[in-house]
Formats: sequence, structure tokens, C-alpha cells
Amino acid sequence: MRLHPGETEAAGWRVVTVLEAVRQLRDASPGVTGRPRLIAIDGRGGAGKTTLAARLRKVVPDSAVVHTDDIAWNHAYFDWGAVLVENILQPLHRGEAVDFRPDAWIARGRPGSIAIPAGTDCVWVEGTGIIREELAPWLDASVWMQGDLDEQERLTVVRDGDSPEQLAHVANWLLEELPFMLRERPWARATMIVAGPPHIGHDPETELVVAPPTGS
Repeated sequence: MRLHPGETEAAGWRVVTVLEAVRQLRDASPGVTGRPRLIAIDGRGGAGKTTLAARLRKVVPDSAVVHTDDIAWNHAYFDWGAVLVENILQPLHRGEAVDFRPDAWIARGRPGSIAIPAGTDCVWVEGTGIIREELAPWLDASVWMQGDLDEQERLTVVRDGDSPEQLAHVANWLLEELPFMLRERPWARATMIVAGPPHIGHDPETELVVAPPTGS
């Protein structure tokens, strides 16, 4: 398996139900009251972060998903942590509703907003770079999706295409992603490792392939 430089390959993979994985993530923050649990889902493009967030949201009906790509849109590849904290994580910690339109959305006429009602039980925050030191005080648990980089890159091309514009975007992204990952080491910070894509047999509708954190 080809991994990020410095990333330790997880061991002890096992199949669990999605509900069991949710229980483990909840158990990482047993004292949360009066606000949603905030659980991060990190990994490279093609790892399956968005799909996992949707599956977790389905089994926790009173939950919501925040995509960091919406924060980063026409703003920055990785330098969006302060925007996320000020406009989403801080209000959620106060038990408040969120209804946020990033500056780039306003400037470029993108409709809608990032909205989370008050009283939400859990918020899944998914995106590459969400597990980082500056955000640790605001997150209750986290998932790192580990998988073969060649397979993740193949899936990203299938999803996003290989036009010259897209290839240039990916090249520019990697210039920032690689040093960011080496510095932050999200795989070592995560509460749980999830295989992305999975590499052992399981029921993709009801189960996940998970491993304990590498811790290194």
C-alpha cells in the first residue's frame, strides 16, 4: 500500500457495523452536553469521505454534514481553519444555529448557505485537512481514512476527470497538501482509522472496515 510519506500503515483491521463505529466515536467524548458532537472525517481525495459522512448521517438522523470544500471554495486549499472556527465551530460550541455564507459565495453569487439548526445531535465535518492542531480544541472525535494513494488518485480522476484544468488544480493542490500532511500527521491524531477504499470483504451498506489509531 502506497501511503503518505511518514504515514504508518494501520494494523488490526476489522469489520464493524456503522452503528458500532458511531458508538465508538461518541464514547470518545462522553461529556458533551448542550451542543452537537463535532466529529471530523479526513483523508485524501478519492478516499470516500463524503460517502462515509452520508452513511454516518443516515444512522444518526438528527445530524448534519459540513463539507470543508464549501469553506475552501475560491478561498484557499488549506488556509481556512480560522474561517471554520469563527463561523461554524464556535457557534456550534455555544449551542447556536449556523447559517453562514462565506465571502467567496457572496462575491461570486453562489446561492444558499451552510446551515445547521440548533439542537442538532451531531455534526460530521468532512474534508482533507480537517484534522489539524489548530482545530483540535473544537473537535470531539475524528476519523482518518487510510488507503492506497494510487487507488485514491484513480478514483479521483474517475470522479473529477482529467482535463488540463483539473490536472493543474491537482498539481497546485499537491504542492500544499504534501507539506501540510507531513506537518499535521492526521493519521496519528485520529480517534479511528477507516479503510478508504475498503480492502477486505464487508457489507458496504451496513459495515465499515476500521483499525485503531496508529499513534505515530
